[in-house]
Amino acid sequence: MPIVVRTEETGDADAIFAVHRACFPTDAEARLVDALRAAGRLTISLVALADGEIVGHVAFSPVTTADGKTGLGLAPLAVMEQNRRQGIGAHLVRMGLLACKSAEFGWAVVLGDPAYYSRLGFQPAANLGLSDEFGGGIHFQATELIPGQLPNGAGLVCYAPEFSALV
Repeated sequence: MPIVVRTEETGDADAIFAVHRACFPTDAEARLVDALRAAGRLTISLVALADGEIVGHVAFSPVTTADGKTGLGLAPLAVMEQNRRQGIGAHLVRMGLLACKSAEFGWAVVLGDPAYYSRLGFQPAANLGLSDEFGGGIHFQATELIPGQLPNGAGLVCYAPEFSALV
């Protein structure tokens, strides 16, 4: 079945909530997406559709360094269990990173599985002199979208305040 990836549209919020609720142990990630949307910080929001039904979602929201450089943080990413292992999540991430670049964001970060995200162009953020407020260690990774824009050595990268509700 062909998968279509598109930008979130009006009326998608309930289906996006349902995808995240089904994919995580609690509804925290689903509530996070709603909170980012309500605060106007859901900068990039893409959905994956199979047979016209939303089966996946990826969100990007602003992150900032101490010296004010702004990038985007990828989180959360979810694909319905019956649609996994088909490349949908990776496709959502790739399309999301292209949308970030098109919106002139020069870099992005993620807290996630290094084996998965390294295949999508991310590298350990610590190697670039970046850290996160959640102590993600090797799980905190970064990618440069526009040459020369990744803030090497900028230290702490802070996520949107809505993320504090997850910890």
